[in-house]
Amino acid sequence: MLEQLYNYYLNKDEPNKDCLLALRSIILNQDKDITETQKWGAPCFCYQKKMFCYLWTDKKTKEPYILMVEGKHLDHPQLEEGNRTRMKIFRVDPNKDLPIKAIEHILQKALDLYRKGRIKIKT
Repeated sequence: MLEQLYNYYLNKDEPNKDCLLALRSIILNQDKDITETQKWGAPCFCYQKKMFCYLWTDKKTKEPYILMVEGKHLDHPQLEEGNRTRMKIFRVDPNKDLPIKAIEHILQKALDLYRKGRIKIKT
């Protein structure tokens, strides 16, 4: 499983590979209870075993994005709902510096949904 997960990153072309690895690090550094697994062929991050966000690349633009599982509860100008009812995405330009403050803000707001009980965590 871990080898398959690492291969997801290693098989990407630059600059996406570095961008996705940097996003992975940012996500994992948000809370000690975040774990990484793989679902639907992509890295999935869980908070206390509850799906929280994914790293993905857009099929058309090939650019990375963070998919927030409970995006409908998050209000941020850079989050896109598109035709989704539950999830929202945060697009990242791999050729520019990462907007770390915005990413961390969104991740912390999403984590608060779980920490404060708005999204139930199975115990």
